[in-house]
This record gives sequence, structure tokens and C-alpha cells, in this order.
Amino acid sequence: MDDTDVEQVTLALLDAANDKDSEVQDQVRKSMLTLGKQQPDRVLAMCQDYLLKHPKLVVSHRVVVLQTIELIVGCRIEEISAPRIKSIISLASEEMTRSKDVVPDWQQAASNILVAVGNKHINDIMEEILSKFQPGFLPHFFVVQTLANLSDSNVYGMVPFLNAILGTMLPMLAMAKQDNMKWVFSSALCHFSDSILEYLANLDKAPDPTVRKDTFSGEIYAAFDILFNNWLQSREPKLRLTVGEAVGSMCHLMASDKLEEQLPRIIPTIVSLYKKNTEHYVISKSLCQVLEASVNMGSRVLETQLDGLLLTLHQQVSAPVDYSDPPTVKNHNEVLRCFSLLANSFPDRLVMYVLQRLENSNERSRMGSLAVLRHLINSSSSTMESKKLLILASIRQPMADHSNKVKKRVVQVISAMAHHGYLELEGGELLVRFIVQNCALHDTYQSHQRATSDPEEVTNEALRTMCDSTLHLLTTTVGRLADVLWPKLLYYLTPSQFSNATTPLCKSLIVLGNKKKSNQEPSFKIDFTQEVNLPSPQTLMIRLLVNAAFPFNSRGHGPPSLSLLQILSINIHPKTETVWEKEIPPLLSLLEVSESTAESLDKKKWDEKLLELLSQTLTSIEDDKWVCQFAAEATRYLSTYNNALEEKSFLYRCIGVTLQQCFNKEVVKKQLQEVLLAARHNDAIEREGVAMGVGLCANSHLEGTLAKLDEFGKSDAFKKSPSIFNLLKERNEVEVEKVKSTLILCYGHVALNAPPEKILSRIDQDILRCISKHFNTKDLTMKLSLIQSVGLIARAISRCVKKQGYIFSRKQELITVMLDFMKSEPSDSLKTPVRPLVMTTCANLMSLDPPLSENESFDLLKVCVNGVLSLPPDTHTPEKTKDEEILDPKQRKVLYRDTLAALQELLRSILARDPSPDGLQGIFKHIESWLGSVHDHERERAITATSNLLTYYLESLTVKCMVSFHNLGALLGRLSPRCSDPLPAVRAAAVDCIYTLLSIQLRYEGFSLDYRDEGVEGLLPLKEALENPDHSVLYKTCSDLTKVMSKRLPQQQLTTLVFMLFEGLVDSQANCCRASSVILNTLLKNRGAGLQELVPEMLEVLHVRLQSITEEQVRVAVGQTVLILASQHLQTVINTLVNQPLPYDSWTSEMWMAMGADPIVANQIMEMVMEKLVITAPYVDKKESMMRGGMTKVATNQPLAMTCGLKELLLNGQAQEPAVSLFPQLFSCLTVRLGASVGVMPPKDNNHKHSGSLHVAGVAAEALRILLARAQLDEVMKRLDEDNAWDAMKELNTHVTGVTLLARAMAKHAGPRLPAIVESLCPSLNNIYECQRITVTAFFSELLNHHVATELLLIDVLMNNMMERISDPCCTVRMLAVRGLGNIAVGSPEKVNKYAKELLAAMSSGMEEKDDPGKLITLEAMSGLSKVLLYLDKNNVHLLVVYIFMKIRPFLESDNDDIRCASILLMGNLSKFGSGEQVFKDQIHNVLVSLLLHLVDPNAQVVKACKYAMRVCAPVVGSEQITAMFQNHLHEDKSLHYGEFINDLTKYLIQDFPGMLNFYHISVIQFFKSNWAEVRAAAAMFIGFLLGNIQQEHLSHLNMGTISKGLVVLLQDPDPVVRAKAAEAMGHFH
Repeated sequence: MDDTDVEQVTLALLDAANDKDSEVQDQVRKSMLTLGKQQPDRVLAMCQDYLLKHPKLVVSHRVVVLQTIELIVGCRIEEISAPRIKSIISLASEEMTRSKDVVPDWQQAASNILVAVGNKHINDIMEEILSKFQPGFLPHFFVVQTLANLSDSNVYGMVPFLNAILGTMLPMLAMAKQDNMKWVFSSALCHFSDSILEYLANLDKAPDPTVRKDTFSGEIYAAFDILFNNWLQSREPKLRLTVGEAVGSMCHLMASDKLEEQLPRIIPTIVSLYKKNTEHYVISKSLCQVLEASVNMGSRVLETQLDGLLLTLHQQVSAPVDYSDPPTVKNHNEVLRCFSLLANSFPDRLVMYVLQRLENSNERSRMGSLAVLRHLINSSSSTMESKKLLILASIRQPMADHSNKVKKRVVQVISAMAHHGYLELEGGELLVRFIVQNCALHDTYQSHQRATSDPEEVTNEALRTMCDSTLHLLTTTVGRLADVLWPKLLYYLTPSQFSNATTPLCKSLIVLGNKKKSNQEPSFKIDFTQEVNLPSPQTLMIRLLVNAAFPFNSRGHGPPSLSLLQILSINIHPKTETVWEKEIPPLLSLLEVSESTAESLDKKKWDEKLLELLSQTLTSIEDDKWVCQFAAEATRYLSTYNNALEEKSFLYRCIGVTLQQCFNKEVVKKQLQEVLLAARHNDAIEREGVAMGVGLCANSHLEGTLAKLDEFGKSDAFKKSPSIFNLLKERNEVEVEKVKSTLILCYGHVALNAPPEKILSRIDQDILRCISKHFNTKDLTMKLSLIQSVGLIARAISRCVKKQGYIFSRKQELITVMLDFMKSEPSDSLKTPVRPLVMTTCANLMSLDPPLSENESFDLLKVCVNGVLSLPPDTHTPEKTKDEEILDPKQRKVLYRDTLAALQELLRSILARDPSPDGLQGIFKHIESWLGSVHDHERERAITATSNLLTYYLESLTVKCMVSFHNLGALLGRLSPRCSDPLPAVRAAAVDCIYTLLSIQLRYEGFSLDYRDEGVEGLLPLKEALENPDHSVLYKTCSDLTKVMSKRLPQQQLTTLVFMLFEGLVDSQANCCRASSVILNTLLKNRGAGLQELVPEMLEVLHVRLQSITEEQVRVAVGQTVLILASQHLQTVINTLVNQPLPYDSWTSEMWMAMGADPIVANQIMEMVMEKLVITAPYVDKKESMMRGGMTKVATNQPLAMTCGLKELLLNGQAQEPAVSLFPQLFSCLTVRLGASVGVMPPKDNNHKHSGSLHVAGVAAEALRILLARAQLDEVMKRLDEDNAWDAMKELNTHVTGVTLLARAMAKHAGPRLPAIVESLCPSLNNIYECQRITVTAFFSELLNHHVATELLLIDVLMNNMMERISDPCCTVRMLAVRGLGNIAVGSPEKVNKYAKELLAAMSSGMEEKDDPGKLITLEAMSGLSKVLLYLDKNNVHLLVVYIFMKIRPFLESDNDDIRCASILLMGNLSKFGSGEQVFKDQIHNVLVSLLLHLVDPNAQVVKACKYAMRVCAPVVGSEQITAMFQNHLHEDKSLHYGEFINDLTKYLIQDFPGMLNFYHISVIQFFKSNWAEVRAAAAMFIGFLLGNIQQEHLSHLNMGTISKGLVVLLQDPDPVVRAKAAEAMGHFH
């Protein structure tokens, strides 16, 4: 390679080194470095020359060149010749000092070169630098800076020079007047000191082991004197800081006596810097070095400085630490190091100082003291050993601090203390308590507005998490703490203030317990008599059991509580172990289910499981004394839950279960007494809890419980105590009512839980007697308790009645009382649960004997139905009265839901007493008037109740004999119009009602229970349709509904139904009137034979009403009659409709559509329309305007109106049959019509404002679309919708694409229909309208793409038509004909050779087409030829190969992506005809470069084509490796690593075709001028790899001059990617 080429390239790179694009700059540098590594001397020489020849180069450019020199020197220092080193040193020195002013970037870059050279050639460097570091003259800033950096990078080389340097430097210090010079001297002294210390610390590796510290101490002290006494007083903070830093480093080198002498000045001075500077880290580091030097030499003066020092260090350690700001963290650590140094020398004073500071309540001060304390405990454990008790005593004060930040530090100290044996000492348990207390913290309640910016802020959550982790760590990692924590942690489980710490506590205890149990340690067994502070086993069990009942509270304490209970089993009672090992794990696995949440857990079942566990446990213990104690402690423990009433309620039930197991009657009595007396009766949850507990107790102790309740009822609790103050008296009364409520509820629960065989006899005399005296109360709480209690009693009786007959004589009396309670509720609002409770209770009473009389039933229904249905909607907020609390919307919704559910339950229980048509009617008559209410919510409630009732009737129906369901007609008539109610919920429920009614009718007709009638079953899916409020949908649904009803309705009930429907026409809801009309219409059509006579009247009605009817359903209902007209007067009807203004309004459209219902009528209309469309001109050409002169196509009126009508007609599903029978003719007709409508404007009608909004082609496309649907060509439709073919067909510029998609879908999914369609379409190919010829040619062209053309024997017809069209005057038709001919290769490849001559002729002429504006015909010809070649015999093509190749070549670089792509593909397909031909191989090599470079073409399709062509041409290339590469790497769907590919390829080209290298690189260079930046970049890359891989002997094949010139030009390309690639290629010039 010629040196001048390398130089030319290097020069170009140097010129480009300052490129504006950073990536290009990086690449230029890399290439320079690559060249520099290969030929360091030469490239360095060029860089030097460049700088010398361009003295005025901008600084940034100089800097890049200097940096390049530095990089080359840095990695090739060993290989650079001595003369070059010397010249580089002088260049860098000259660049560094040329400007007397400081120019940081430039001079720093030069300095860096010197430092890089200095790592190897220190003597040469020092010779140069010291020449510019002369005594008596102030040196250049960067000379000093370079010396400092050299002492860092080459310690062993520099230290031997330092004595001399320091000697020269000392006098200079006095000459430095500028701050920047003082700064650089101070910085240098700091670096020198650090280097000397490093040298002395590693003397074993040093070149001169005789160097001593005192060698430097004199000079260092002299320098210290100037820096410390003069410069440290500077006003410039940066200088002060650097001097301070230097002093710290220099202290270590000063003579001990001098340091001792200066310490009283040094320490206060450095400490004073804190006030003047913000960068405290540097000061702390310096201070630390001073202290270290003082401590190392055993300074005595240091103690005198302690007070001031400690004060300052404490202030520093108390400063906030921001972990996102590293300097504050470093400063904190340096200050802690200072404390450690002092602690080793003055332990007592230091610890006393820190502990005294702990007493200061200031937050920051405390945090600092705690940080020091923690550090000392961890780092100076031997020093601190004797001070443990003192520290334990002192930590108590900060433990009481309220600040979370302080608490966090305390926790950290406790953690350190735990690891160093403090917690086992006396007072250690307080530290454990502190951790537990903070594990129990509740969430921070803070307003979201105050977003804190304090980085140190500690939320309750964060502190709690930290304490959780600490407790866990202490449990698991500090083994000796096991006996401190076990069993003492148990103490914290029962007091309520620690409840939020339950989870971590349990987890720790589980770990400890498991460990002790598995190691069989005796301490696992807890002696509760010795451990006086621990809760008793019973209390522990109670607490853990209640925790388990609310498993997701207190941070999910359920599972840990249960697990701990299991581990503690033998400690609770030895006999629990077996039960719990069996019962607890299944409970745990229920909670461990991943979806388990408070919402998903079935709380009722869960509670029952836990109570069952308790019961089994107590049974297994078999120790009445223990069980009695359990009951007593549980009762005592109740008050713990005064703020958690749900938990308390569960505990009451536990007490009830426990008392069941107590055999000691006195204990039972005493506990019941305590429960009843201590209960807080004012709260509803607590009253319910007490009652459930008492009820559970009664299961085993019925007598005793009833006696205790009786006694309690007579006790003082119910005496109204006399009081002077009325106020107190009133309050007392309230209390009494609440206590009575508890008692009443107790009786109910006793009845429910007592043994069935004992309870019936006690209900009247013991229970009802005590309850009934309160029936006249006005107090709401008592009312609710009474209603609940009566309901519970009724449930209890019905449970017993199953086993023994029983007449409940007080049934009616109780129902009357209940109804009185209900009547006393305000009718205009629902505020209390009285109504739902009353109805539930009545429902429970209904099932008992004796049955109610007719009047009693009537009253019950009237009160309940009217009392619920008349309530305002649940969104209504009632007026607030002074005593009552308003319910929130959520509670109100729940109350409404419960009330309606209770009414339905009551209605079902009444119907259950008389499940007959009459019984049903008896209830329905109370509801039916509400069905037509004007209020939505009333109708909805009524229909829901009816639906529910009918479902129940059907479910409980047993038909024993043939009874007539005589009210079917009446019920259907009332309910069916509701199917169109404005409210969706009402509509759905109405369908349910009708479905149920018809199902009932089927049963009465004698069908079996599992019989499914198709019509009736078809009703259910209608509900979905009814969700859509669209009137046409509702109409359709009502119609379907009626067909089913009319089919199942007995003849004798038809009249009733019709009359009911007439009533329905005056319904309060307009929608339902419409529904009545529709249902009536459909019903009469199906069942009324006399409809024909009413036709004239119906038409009259039609004309009168159509002006005013706006509702869709009624219009549809009225439109039904049009068919009759059409079947009699078709021509007249059609003529009338065709003359309606366009576009049709919805009324006209529906008329057309209605006519599709009769196949015969529809068939006649279709034929008439097709005939008209063939003979009438589709459009006329009109001038656009007088001014503009262009022509516009305007549609003619009649064909357009006919097309619109046909479209509407086809919309009717009934039109399917005629549409299918005429399908080929209709399809052809509409396709041709579509072709003639594209780009055509609608006719203007000045009387009709919307006439211009009609899309002419859109109408034809829509009609065609509907036709395909009618022909059930679903796959065709699906494919066309997916491809958006309809939109394409309608518009002029995409019409051909759309028609192609249509033909494709038909060929694939409707093949058998094609012969008839082709036959119908052929005549249009000779049509005078060009647009119609285009449409048909496009359709035929695509058919040839599918084998179906051969299968259906259409190939000859289609091919002949295409051949004829090759000479069509229309350019588009010719293009489509060429496309069609090419398509034969895809559709029927076996026919290709049959038509070989014609095909080749057509394609050749296509490629030479002159009248081809967008080269579209050329493109089709190439694509077509590509396809055809795959199947042509060799002898048909052989002679044409090279001719075609020549024709293609110019297109390879075409600007048109499609043409490039087609020409490349065609080239690939030609390859099989040329294999083995030298002439063909030459052709391939001629285009190989082009193909390779187009692998990065911006067009993805071109890239795929290149990959394909190269893969198929691979065998022809003549190189096995290249063939393998093409075939392995060039797959269309795989990505290609282009750089690696070209790199490998160039290696094989050099190896296999050395003689063609000249041709190749010339070809590549031509692409340097390509239009595409990607290709230019690839060409540069190609050349780069060629240069990188070429061997010396082949270099002669390359014209390096041309290459380097080309790359130099590319280095100035506008595209940065190209510039970068050119720079990269230049890196290979070596």
C-alpha cells in the first residue's frame, strides 16, 4: 500500500476530527487509533505535522488531535522510537505552554500526553518539564499540574525527583500572587505528599529503598509554613479547601516535634474551615489525616484540643445524610473515623461525651450521638466492653423520644448492641420491648397534600418494617438471644396496644419454638407459675384464636397466630397436641390459597370452623376445671376488645361454645351473669354477639340459661333508677330499652340453638311469654330485636316440626304484631331494617300450621307488597330528622337490596301454601297494578317480584291431573308489552316471565319436567337482544316472542290475550304501546285468518300515520303490510318507489326491504332491476361548471334508484332464496355496476337537500356485500372485511385492488360459482365503458392466479381474453392483462409451457412498453416473467437469458422501489437457465456488487428480493464458501448482521477471485455516489473490509489512489452515518 494513500487518508481523518456529529467524531478517533496502533510513528508524525501546519486550528479540533496522540502513546508506548518520543514531548510541552493564559481543554490534553509518556520515559519528560520549571521564574500553571499528575500516575518514577522539585518549588511559593497558581501549587503539594507516603508504604517494591520520611520533612515543613500561615487565610473558598486538603496530607511527613508544636494551631484552623466552606468531606478527610498523624506519634498536645474537636465533630456527625448525595455520606463516614481514632486514645472521655450528648433532646444532636454510639459499639468493641451497663442505662432517654428519625437510630444501636451481648444484661428486656412497641406502630395518617422533601424522613411504615426485620434478625442470627426472647415475647401477644405487632411476634416465636422443640431443649416447656409476667395458657389460646377469626387484620396475623398456637400446643395443655396437629394445618392451607383475601373468604364458614376447633379442643382436654378457667378468663378478656366489636362478638361466641363444655352449673351461671352485666348493650354488634353466645350456651344448659335470663329480666338492670336530673333519667331509659333488646335477642338465639326435642314445650311459656310483653314498644332497637327474635323462633319451630307435628297457635297474633311494626314505618322512606326483618320473619312463620285465612293472606300481601313497591328509588336521600343518622349511599343500597329480597322470600312462602293457578293469581293481583306504573323503579320491582314468583311456581309445580292453566292469556297480556319497557332490567325480566309462563303451560299440557320446547327455549337468547334499546331489535324480539306465544297459546285464551294487548296500547310507557302494536300484528298474522280483508284499511292507516310515526317498531309493524300490496301491484309499487327522492328515507327503505319477505315478489323485482341496469346508461358526462370546463361523470337517476332499492331488498333475510337462485347474474350485474359507478357523482335534486350525500359506488358495493351475505359466502365476506376490500372497491385510485381482492376471495371460497359468473361477465369486456373493462379485466386477471381456473376449465377462456386485452387502448387494461398472463404461473403452472411463446412475447413487449407513464406495465412484465420462468422449460428460454439480463440491468438502480424489487427477483429466477454457462456467470459477477449493497436498501422488500436472488444464484458464483454463505445467511425472514457478513464475504472474494478484485472495488466505488445514504455507507464499509482483509500480495489489484480519494469525499457526505462508515474504512489503511 502506497504511503501517500495512508497519508491522504490520515490527513482526511485529521480534517474530519472535529465533525459536528459526535458518532462520526468517535469513529474518526477509533480509525485514527487503529491506524496509529499499526503504524504509531508515522501517524504520530502526521498528527504533529498537522498541528504544526495549522497553528490557527480551533481549540476543540486541536484537542481532538492531541487526545488521539495521547491514546496512541498510551497503548503503543513500547513501540514508539526514541526520536519520536522526544519530538512528541517537545510538541506537547510547546502546545501546553504556548499560551500564557490558561486554556483548560487544550492545555489539559497536552499535559495528558506528557503524563502518558511519563509512565515509561520519566527521565525524558522530567528533562523537558524541569527546563520550564526554573528557579526564580514562576512556571506555567499546567507545568505544575503535570508534575502533580505525574506523581500520581508514576509514583516510583517521580518520588526520586521530588526532593529536587520541592527545593526549586519553595522559593516559587512566595512569588505566587494569583489564586490559581496558589491553588495548583497546593494541589501539587497534596499529590506529592500522597505519592511519598505511598512510596514509603511500599518500600519493598521501590527502586530506591533508602528513601526516608525525613528526606522530605524539612521542605514539606517549609511549604507547610507558607500554605498554613499565608494562603489558608485566602478569601477564595476553592483555594482554602485545597490548602486544607494539602495540610492534611503534609502532616504525615512533618517532623514529630514540628507537628506537636503546630497541632494547637492546625486543629482549630482546619475546624474553622467548616464554617467557611460547604464541601465538608474534604475538610473531614484532612482533619482525619491530622488526627491519624497525631495519634500515630503519640501526641500529648492532642488531649488539650479534645473539647473543641468533639464539639465540631459532633456537629458534623449530626448533619443530615442524604444517600442520594454521595459527598454527605463520605463526610459522615470520615467523621465517624475521627471518632474511632479518638476512642482508641481517649475512650473514657469520648464515651462520657457521647452519652452526655444523648441527654440533649434536640433531634439532630441525638441522631448524631446515636450514630457515633452505634459506630463505636461495632468498631471498638474491646474499648466498649467495660462500658456496657453505662450505655444500657443511657440509651433509655432517646428511647422515649417521639421523633421517628431518632427511633430509627435507636433501633440501629439496639441491633448493634444485640450482636455484642448487651441484651442479655439487666435492662436488656427494655430494648426488646422498644423494638416490639415499634413493630406495633399504626400507619402514618397524613394529608396527601404535604409531600415531604426531607430525604431522611421516616414514616411509621418504614420504622415498623425496620423493627420487623430487626426482630427477625435477632431471632434468627443472634443465637444467644433465644433465652432472652423465649418465652418472654409471649407477654406482648395479649395487651391490645401491641396488636399490630402480632404478625412479627408470632413469626419470631414460631422460629424460636421450632428450634427449641426440634433440639428438645428443656426450656421449650414453659413453666407459667415461674414466668409471672406471662399471660396464662388460656388467655394465650383465646387471643390467638380470636386473631385467627380475623386472619387479614393487623397485617395478616391469622396464619402466624394459628401456626404459633400449634407450636405452643403442649404449653397450652398437653392434650391439645394431637387435635391441633390434625385440625390446624387444613385451616392454614385454606388461608394460604393465593386468591385468599378478606373479600373472598367465606367468613361465616370460617368462624364455624374455628368454633368447631375450639369445641374439639375443649372436648379433648377432658378437664372441667381447666375449661371453667378458660371460660372465666375469656369473659375477663372481653374488655380488651372494646374498640374492636367484631372481634368481641366472636369472643362471645367462643364463650358460648366453652360454656357448652362446662359441667359445673355454678360456673355457667356465674359466667352468663358476668356476660350479661358487663356487656355494652348500646351497641348493636355487641348485643348480637351476647345473644349468640348465650344461645350457644343453651345447647347444653337450656334450663340454666332460661333461668338466668328470667332472673336477669327481673334484676335491677331493668329498674328505672330515680334521679333528680331528668336528663339522666332519659338517658337511663334508653339504656334500659337497649338491655331489654339484648334479652329479647337472647331468647331468639336460645330457641334456635336449643336441642329440638326440648324446645317446643318451652316456646310458649318461657320464651314468647318473656318477649310478648314488649310487643307494644315504640323503640326501634327493641322492635328490630323482637322481629329478629320471632323469626329465629319460627325457624326453630319449623326445624322441629319436620320431626314432630305441631300447631303453632300464636302464629296469626305474631304476624299481626309484625305487620303493625311495618305499618308504623314512614311510607316515603326506607331508613331502618324493620321492613326486611318483618317480611323475613313472616316468611318463616308462613310455613308453620295453621294456614292463614283468605282475608289474613290478603292483608299480609297488601301491607307488604304496597309497603315495598311504593318506596322511593334507592338513590333518593330521605329528609334527616333530628335524632336519626342518615345512611350512606352504600348502606342504603344494601338495605334496599335486602328489603326486596325479603319481599320475594315472603311471596314464595305464601305461594308455597297454595301452589295453584288461583294461588298465583291471588298474589299477582296485588302486583299487576304496579306493572304499568309511571315510575321506573316501581315497574322494575314489580316485574322482578313477578319473575321470581313464577320461577318458584314452575320449580315447585307438580301436575297431578289435567288442570287448565286458565290465567295464561291474562298473564301474558299483562307481561308481554313489558318486553319493550324503556328499562333494560324490566325488559329482561319480562322475557323471563314469559319463558316461565310458557314452561308452566307445557307442564300443564302434560310434558315432562325435562322436556325442552325449541320455541320456548329460543326465548332466553332474546334477553341479550333486549339489552340493546334499538327499536328495530326490540321489534324483532317482540315478534319472535309473539310467534312462540301464539304457537303455545290455547285457542280459547287467544281472545283474552288480544283484549289484554288492546289495553296495553294505552300503557303509561310509549315503548310498551309500540310493543303491544307489534305483538298484536304478529299474533294476527300467525293466527288471524281474516287479515286479508283489513289490507285497504291498513294502507290507509299507513298513509295517515307515516307522517307522525317516529318510533322504529311501529313503522316496522305498519310496514309489514307492504308485501300484500307488492304481490298484487308490483309494477305500480316499484314505479312509485323508484320515483322517491334519493337517498331513500328510512320509510321508503323499509318498504323496499319488506318486499323481500316474499321470494316470488323478490325474484320478479331482481330480474326487473337487472334488465334495467343493462340497458340504461350508467352515467352522463357533464361540464363541471361554466368556469372550469372539466368534465364530471354524473349518475343517471333510474339505475341509481334501482340499485338503492335492490340493496334494501337484499337486506331482508327472506330474500335469500331468489338471491341465491339468481346469484351469478346478480353478482356480475352488481360488479359491472360497481365498475361503472366509481368516481361518479350523484345527480343533483334541488328539491331534496340530501341528494348530494349519496356515494354512487358505495351503494353498488353495499348491495354486492349484502348479496354475498345472502348467498351465505361467509368466508368470502370475512376475507373481504379483513382486507378492507369494500373501501378499496368504492374509490377510483384503489378500485382495481378492491376488485382483485374480491376475485381472490371468490376463487378461494366460492369456486363452483365462478363458471356462471365468468360467462355473465365476458360480454362486458367489449363494453364501450372503459371503467367496466378495467373492472372485468382485473377480476379475470386475479382468477388466473388460482388453480380453480384450470379445475373449472376456464383457463382457455380467460387466457384468450387476456391476450385480446394486451392491445386494449386503455393503459390500465393492458397492465392488468400482462398481470393476468403472469398469474398463470401461480394459478396453473402446468399450463405455462403450453402458452410459452405467447407469454414470453407479451412479457418482452411489456418491458419495452413506451406508453407506460408510471412504468407499471414494465413492472408487471418483470414480475410476471419472474413467476413464469419458474415453470418454463429450459429450451423455451435458453437463447433469451442474456438478452433478458441486459434488459433488466438498468432497472437495478431504479428510483422506483417496486421496479428495483421486481428486476432483482427476475434476475434470481433467471439463474436456473444459465447454470454452467460462463457468460451467465459473468453476468452474475457484473451485478453481484449491486445486490450485495442493496442488502441494506431502505426498502424492506428490495432487501428480501436481494437475499432471494443471491441465494438462488449462489451455485453459479463459482465459490463453494460464498455459495454456502449465501445459502446459510440470506433467508428472507431472518435478520442479517451486515457488517460481519460483508467482512467474511470479502475474505472469500480475495481468496477465490483475486483476479476480479480490481473489477469489484471499481464497481463498489461507483456506489459512493449512490442516491441512497444506506448504500453509500455500505459501499464504504465494503471497501473498508476489503482493505482490512487483503493480503500484501493482492494489494496490486486495488487502485489505492481512487479508493482514498473516494473515501475522502465520503468523509464530507451530508449523512453522518456515511461519514462514520468512511472514517471506519479509513482505519483499515495500514
